[in-house]
Amino acid sequence: MDFLRKLFGQPSQDSKRGRANRRATHVTPSRTQRVNMPIREEAPPAAQEAETDAEQEFAETIAPNDGARSAEPAPTVENPDDELEPEPIETEPGQGSAAATEPPPAENAAAATELPLQTRIPAPKPNLRRQRETLTYGIASDVGALRNNNEDACFGMQWHSITVDDRPDFGLFVVADGMGGHLDGERASGVAVQTMAAEMLDRIYVPMLKDFNAGSGPTILEALVNASEKANRAVIKRVPGGGTTLSAVAVVGNLAYLVHVGDSRAYLLHEDKIEQLTTDHTLVQRLIEMNELTLEEAANYPQKNVLYRAIGQNEQLKMERMVRTLPPASKVLICTDGLWDVVEDETIQTVAAEAETPQEACDRLVRLANDRGGADNISVIVFRVPRE
Repeated sequence: MDFLRKLFGQPSQDSKRGRANRRATHVTPSRTQRVNMPIREEAPPAAQEAETDAEQEFAETIAPNDGARSAEPAPTVENPDDELEPEPIETEPGQGSAAATEPPPAENAAAATELPLQTRIPAPKPNLRRQRETLTYGIASDVGALRNNNEDACFGMQWHSITVDDRPDFGLFVVADGMGGHLDGERASGVAVQTMAAEMLDRIYVPMLKDFNAGSGPTILEALVNASEKANRAVIKRVPGGGTTLSAVAVVGNLAYLVHVGDSRAYLLHEDKIEQLTTDHTLVQRLIEMNELTLEEAANYPQKNVLYRAIGQNEQLKMERMVRTLPPASKVLICTDGLWDVVEDETIQTVAAEAETPQEACDRLVRLANDRGGADNISVIVFRVPRE
C-alpha cells in the first residue's frame, strides 16, 4: 500500500476521504478534487503507423473545414488536452484507494504496448465510392449469469444508399458499460449512448444525406469528440454519482473513426489476426506498462477493474481517439469487459471468423461468456467491412 500511495501521490492514511462512486467491478474518478500530475496518453499500436496521402485527402474531402480550423488528421491518436490534469478517485478506506489519482505515465509504456511489426494489420487506402456489398453488423447484450440488471447500453446503425451520388456506406456503433450502483449504472450508460447517437446523427448523418461533400460542419472525428463531451455533461447532470465507459466507432466506406474511454474494448479482426485498437484506462494496465506487473500477475490482480478515467466523473474529459483504414472483409468488434475478461482474444477472433454473420458472432460470444460464468453484463457489436 505504501508503494501505491507513493505511485499515485496519495496522502497519508489518516487523510480525509470522500464517499466512493463505484460499482461492484469498477472504481471510477470523482469530480470533487484535483491532482497535480498531468497524464501523458500513449498512442495505441494502430495509431503509430505511417500516414498516407490518401487518408489525408479523404479527411479533407469528407468534411473540409471552413478555413478557421485545419483539416482532420490522417490516422493518428490526438491528445490536444494532455495539459489537462485528471482528477482523483475519492474512496472510503479499503475501497480501491490505490487508484485515488490518475496514474503517472510509464516511461516504457509505448514499448510495453506496441505490437511486433509482423502482427500488425496493413491498412489499405480509403474507399470513397459505394461498395458493391453492404456494411453488415450484429449486436447483442445480456445481463449475464450472476447480475440482476444490465448496466450496459449499445447502439448500432448502418446506412447504405444507391443514388447518383455514389456514396460509401456509413455506420455508427457505440458500446457503454455503466457504473454507480443499481439504476445509476444503467441510466448513465443509456444517457451516454443516446446523447452520443443523437449528436452524431444530427451533426454528421443528416448533413451527409443533404450534401456528402459539405464543408461547413465539423469533421467526423471532431463530431465524435464533441458528442463524447456532450454525453459526459449529460451524465454529470442527469445521473449524479453515476459513470460509464464509452467506445464509439463511426465508419465511412472503409475508414473508421474511434473515440474511447474506460475499459470497454474495440478490436480489429482480419484473416487470422486480432488487434486491440483501444487502451484500457485501468490501474492494472498502467502497472503493466510500468513493468510493475506481469501479464500473469495482472490476471489475478485484486483491483484489475479499477478505472482512472470514465464518462460522467470529471467535467473535463479526455478521450482516446484515432482514425484507421480497414482492410476489405475485415471485422471490428466492440465489447464490454463482460466478454474480454473471460474469453481470450484468440478465442474471440476464432469465433468471429467462424460465424457466418456478424449477428451469429455476437450471439455465440455472449453464450460463451455465460458458459464461462457470466459474472458481468456482456455486450458486443460486430460489423464487417465489404470485400470491395
